[in-house]
Amino acid sequence: MAIAQRRNAVRLALYLLAAWGALGALISGVFPGAVAALAAFALYTTLPLAAFIRWRGWPFYPNAMFRLFVVRPFWYTHLMLPIVSGAGWLGLVGGAPFGHAITAGRIAAVVALAVLGTVLLAGYLGSGLLVVRRVDVDVPGLDPAFEGLRIAQLSDLHIGPHTSRRFLRRVVDAARSLAPDLIAVTGDLVDDRAEDVASYARAMRPLAAPLGVYMIPGNHDVYAGWDEVERALRKANLGTVLVNEVKVIRRGTAAIALVGTGDPAGGGSRSAPDVARALSRVPDGATVIAFAHNPALWPSLAERDVALTLSGHTHWGQFALPTLGWSLASPFLKHAMGGHVERDSLLYISPGTGYWGIPFRLGACPEVTLVTLRCAIAAKVHVHRARVA
Repeated sequence: MAIAQRRNAVRLALYLLAAWGALGALISGVFPGAVAALAAFALYTTLPLAAFIRWRGWPFYPNAMFRLFVVRPFWYTHLMLPIVSGAGWLGLVGGAPFGHAITAGRIAAVVALAVLGTVLLAGYLGSGLLVVRRVDVDVPGLDPAFEGLRIAQLSDLHIGPHTSRRFLRRVVDAARSLAPDLIAVTGDLVDDRAEDVASYARAMRPLAAPLGVYMIPGNHDVYAGWDEVERALRKANLGTVLVNEVKVIRRGTAAIALVGTGDPAGGGSRSAPDVARALSRVPDGATVIAFAHNPALWPSLAERDVALTLSGHTHWGQFALPTLGWSLASPFLKHAMGGHVERDSLLYISPGTGYWGIPFRLGACPEVTLVTLRCAIAAKVHVHRARVA
């Protein structure tokens, strides 16, 4: 393992030298001290990576200023670096036979930088374009007592001290304006640290619904240390935390069982999914609605006659072409976005309400989803056009 780590470190160092070296050659002479300025910027955006690798995380709690002015520049820079420097190298090589290597390299790098900058700016604006989407689900066997039950779904909020409070107020206001019967927060409540629960609690405390607010863990909640995250959530009294547990809602003799799963990121811990255990507690005759952060759990839930599963996790890749049913997550996941039906089991995958990494969303706007249950003979998901909140 140590040998592999050293090899990876050498590869990373060579890549960074090649990338920054190409940009150094291109920027040399553009203005006095240009190479020194580039070197300083390279250090500013690369040292955080070295520190993160060295300590396998931050050895301190990263506050809002650190995340905004250290972590975010790192993300932007290292997303753009391979493309801009690669374009520069191509320009250098392509222009060399004509005696214009530097000029061709500069033009190629600037064009790449301009295109990427435009895309990232559009994605940044898109990350603040909150929408409300109505999803009607036809549920076979649903008791008429629950016809029209309304569930507001939030997912992948990734809240930390750096998250815009104004945006979170809009999320809360949008969810409450829908007058849901219950609210489901389907994982990735916090960004990456258990301490982020304090920011989550401040923002989400106003959430309320007659039948309750329900939360389940996502992979980032597990990475943050689920035991500590769960304790903080329960202490804050923000709603009901479900981890392989069941909450039964009754109307007369009719019952709906709300099942919250764990997340596959939990490995062998208590935060891992245990579908069989959770469903063993469902009363006979109840319609089962599962909250499962990762849609990869849906097949096992569908096999066990779960009527509806609400998921998130994929973010729709934060870049999607909804009319084509494609997103950046589609090549990696069988079920990556939108509504799905298998036999009498239904799945809706939310694009999420927040973002991870950088504020970037194109074609996958941050969403508050209103899911309405309908009695039906055949299972079907009706996904309506989203509207700006």
